This record gives sequence, C-alpha cells and structure tokens, in this order.
Amino acid sequence: MLIDMSYYAAAPIILVVLIVLFASVRILRQYERAVVFTLGKFERIKGPGLVLLFPFIQEMVRVDLRIQVIEIPSQDVISRDNVSMKVDAVLYFNVVDPERAIIAVQNYQPATNMLAQTTLRAVLGQHDLDEMLSDRKKLSTDVQGILDTQTEAWGIKVSNVEIRTVELGDNMVRAIAKQAEAERDRRAKVIHAEAEFQASQTLVNAATILGSVPAAMQLRYLQTLSEIGAEQNSTIVFPMPIDIIKPFLDLIQSQEAQIHRGGNGAAKLPLEAPHLV
Repeated sequence: MLIDMSYYAAAPIILVVLIVLFASVRILRQYERAVVFTLGKFERIKGPGLVLLFPFIQEMVRVDLRIQVIEIPSQDVISRDNVSMKVDAVLYFNVVDPERAIIAVQNYQPATNMLAQTTLRAVLGQHDLDEMLSDRKKLSTDVQGILDTQTEAWGIKVSNVEIRTVELGDNMVRAIAKQAEAERDRRAKVIHAEAEFQASQTLVNAATILGSVPAAMQLRYLQTLSEIGAEQNSTIVFPMPIDIIKPFLDLIQSQEAQIHRGGNGAAKLPLEAPHLV
C-alpha cells in the first residue's frame, strides 16, 4: 500500500519534469537558426542541431535561411512616355543575418514584398515602353540592386528580381502591331533598293568591260544568239551588227574598184550586200 501511495506522489513530479524537458529542448534543421531571447533580451544565435532553453526564462524564434520566393502582384505602372500597363514580377531573397531580420523589422517577408512593389513601380516609371519590352533584364537588375541596398539593414539579401509579364491595353497592342508592320515594310523597301543598286552597279561594270574590248562584245552577242536558239522553238529574225558584216562590205568595195581600174568595158553588175537571216 505504501508503494502505491509513493507511486502516485511521484507521478506529478515526473509529469512536470517531462513538461520542462519538452519546453526546453528544441531541434533545428541545417537551414534553420534560433534567435534566443532571455527575459526578452537578445542573447545569441543558436543552431542547427539540439538547442536547450531555460523554461519560462528563455524563448526563441526560428529563422529559415533558405532562398524564399515571393510573387509580386500585378502593379499599375505608367511609363515615362505615358503608357499605362500592368507589370508583375518574382522576387528571390534569403536571410543572411537572423538577428536583424527579427529585431530590425516586424515580419520581414511582407515588408520585403511591399518594398518590392513600390520599387518596381518607381523604377519602371522612369523608362519608356520600348525599354521595358526590349531591355527587361537590365530593368530587373536595377530593381534588384535598389532592393538589396534597402533591405541590407534588415539582414535580407535580395538575390534576383525577374519581371515576368508586361500587359498592355488593346489599343496599345494594335498600335505596336502597326508600328512593327511599318518597320518590316521599311526594311523590305530598303533591301529591295539596295538589291537594285547592286544589280545596276554590276551591269555598269559589265558594260564598261565589254565596251573596252570589242571582241568580248562580239562573243557576248554570239552567246546570246545561241541561248535564244536553245530556248526558243520559233524562228527569230535577229539584226546583225554592222561590225560583223563590215569585212564583207569592204571586200565587195575592193572588187568594184578593181573592175573600174581595169577598163575592160565589162558591164558592171549590181552588187548587193548578203542578206543574213
């Protein structure tokens, strides 16, 4: 009977000891740190692993050191050239100083999110629409640099900011489409003009070379005749250049002169130039 009474008397003591041990023992993972306060005053950073606390005297706050991702909701932005749009982004950051992240700012996650929203609107408002669409990486770097400077006092490191979507109104989308179409037409006309210029320059060079060498002109003429004869089935009457038949004309004229000098009284027959077809 005495044994039973002592057992019941020791049970509350054992229960209290278990509660104290449960309240004083903490286990932190590798990516966690504990900001320990003693009677409300900061003492030190503990972890990872087993952390022992004095019950009712010490308390701790867990801090995650991993990179955290926050989606910045869509923001109404007016660019420098007065174009209204909606822009959203993604923010990557992590805690590098748990003490300042807990003591220097209340709820560092929402504070960083709100700061990212205001910074995004301020930075994008200083640039034109064309810069936002074509140089998005540079704008993201600018926002990241400003955020990292401002959150350094909170023990927060902003590693990256990615501008995800730039949403324009229907009227602006149509205007950009017309501008892009006009730019394509301009490039096509410029390319066509450059091609015409190069072709004409080549023809001028070819004509200069052919004109300087008469034999080259004759060869080109004969080549053209052979090409036409190979490609066309019908008969084509092609004018013969005077340079080709000039030797025949000279020969005929020399024969006429010899006849006149002979004085043999022979009747002169009319001579005609050969008909070339």
